[in-house]
Amino acid sequence: MKRNYIFIAEVKTISPFGWQSTLSWEQLFELANQHGDMISIHTDPRWGGSFELLAKARQLTDKPILAKGIHETDDHIRQALDAGANQVLVVGRQPVEFLDHCILEPLTLQELSEYPQGVKALWNSRDLATGNLKQETFAQARSLWNGWLCQASNISDQSDVQAGTDAILVGTHLPEFVRAI
Repeated sequence: MKRNYIFIAEVKTISPFGWQSTLSWEQLFELANQHGDMISIHTDPRWGGSFELLAKARQLTDKPILAKGIHETDDHIRQALDAGANQVLVVGRQPVEFLDHCILEPLTLQELSEYPQGVKALWNSRDLATGNLKQETFAQARSLWNGWLCQASNISDQSDVQAGTDAILVGTHLPEFVRAI
């Protein structure tokens, strides 16, 4: 099946909301490397990640890597880039430096509306504070934001991919998603 979006395959072994993968980091990395256009590697230990795992991934692939984490400071962005990331996810803020290497994840639609034109954005359907679904939807984000927009969370198969997405980020359901493609 031909697709018109970038598939970012996420290597995630746990989440702070109680989910744990039955596959090891290495098994998930192999799936991500085999099927993804880009690989997402967590830097946050709450999701089973670290900057060391990011550097390990860089040694194992030539594919582009997204460093996934909150990245609360520009020093964290620099650390991720130094470890081998091509892009860095930044949640809930706009960095002062390295904006051209970042994908920004707003916490609300209001925050998304304040982003400068030309930045890449990611709409996560999950509230990172609670693990619950947000009330605000990807469709609302897409109608508000006409730039590059990635859909993230709660994607199990092709039927979950929303119209107008430029990229999808699949983590928790990576094994199921790759079986379905």
